[in-house]
Amino acid sequence: MKKLTLMTVFVVAAGINHTTWGQESAQPSTEFSQHDQLRIAVQEICPVSGEKLGSMGSPVKVAIGEAQEEVFLCCAGCAKGKIDPQHWAAIHANIAKAQGKCPIMKKNLPATGAKWTVAQGEIIYVCCPPCIKKINANPEAAVAQVDAYYTAYLQTQNRR
Repeated sequence: MKKLTLMTVFVVAAGINHTTWGQESAQPSTEFSQHDQLRIAVQEICPVSGEKLGSMGSPVKVAIGEAQEEVFLCCAGCAKGKIDPQHWAAIHANIAKAQGKCPIMKKNLPATGAKWTVAQGEIIYVCCPPCIKKINANPEAAVAQVDAYYTAYLQTQNRR
């Protein structure tokens, strides 16, 4: 599994429409794309504070690490903080659970030791390392498949 170095948080300027870092009001979640809304729902918590996304106003989209994983913070104030390893692990667990299957082989993800990569800023889990090369060859298709997995997962959660 990838080791997390970093943990400096900085904004993905292209991902925040009409909002620049440092403004007091974050972009309302109703203005996020459907893709980002899925990711907010799946991520659930802030990697810095551990607060539920949306509990402190609209989440703020940022990129972290060398791979520029796009994640959401509960508020702009958390951009000054450091990522809590426990919250980061919980976010990865949330993502793997919601994704459930490899977007390439369509197989269930391994219960332990699943590998992951970042494609178009999104954390994507795979069933085996060769699938990472296939994701890199066609990241758009992999991201679309993961979005479909997230949608199905969230629909089952809303029925409970």
